Amino acid sequence: MNKAILSAVVGGLLFALIGCNNRGDVEMVQPTQVEELKPMQQSWRGVLPCADCEGIETSLFLAKDGSWVMNQRYQGGKAPSVFGSYGKWARTADKLILTDTHGEKTYFRAKGEALEMLDREGNPITSQLNYTLQPVKAALPATPMAMRGMYMYMADTAVFTDCATGMKVAVASNAQLERDYAAARGTETKPILLVVDGHFAVEPNPDTGAPQKVLVTNSKGKFDAKKNCDD
Repeated sequence: MNKAILSAVVGGLLFALIGCNNRGDVEMVQPTQVEELKPMQQSWRGVLPCADCEGIETSLFLAKDGSWVMNQRYQGGKAPSVFGSYGKWARTADKLILTDTHGEKTYFRAKGEALEMLDREGNPITSQLNYTLQPVKAALPATPMAMRGMYMYMADTAVFTDCATGMKVAVASNAQLERDYAAARGTETKPILLVVDGHFAVEPNPDTGAPQKVLVTNSKGKFDAKKNCDD
């Protein structure tokens, strides 16, 4: 198989994940019900240009549930130099659209096996500098990210519903967090607003043993029973 055919095949596989049906300008891809969650089936890495540092080492991870995680390390920059972000992804016929928890959008397009970053309007960047992320196999980053969502613990299971994306994720076992939740909810079992620093990881499901994405908390967190995601 020559390189041109290989690039076409790989590009097709990438957009099979991003979505192969062009129905409307933007369409969210729904999770595949018959497959196990495999958060690491698509990941890329590269060093992007930086105005005031040597380069931004960028890692991007896409999951089939419509979520993404990005880790960026500013090379030669002043501390803090490592940042994490997350959000939801969507696609058009030829673009990957990342929307973060603040509503900011970042655009990419397939370039063979790689992803090429586009400008803020989703147009190609004319430059001799590198704007391409290459495919890699890597674990989800453990960089803490600020998160805000509704937390609920019941029947030995904790679930976090992210305020910004609306996505639900299991929470890794944390006895202190469970005690703090119990104190915040009082006698009523209900979701309580939680603000916490955390990151995503893949752990075995305690019931089935199948891999699942979980939220791992990096800070004590703060519960507020008087507020919710709309406040």
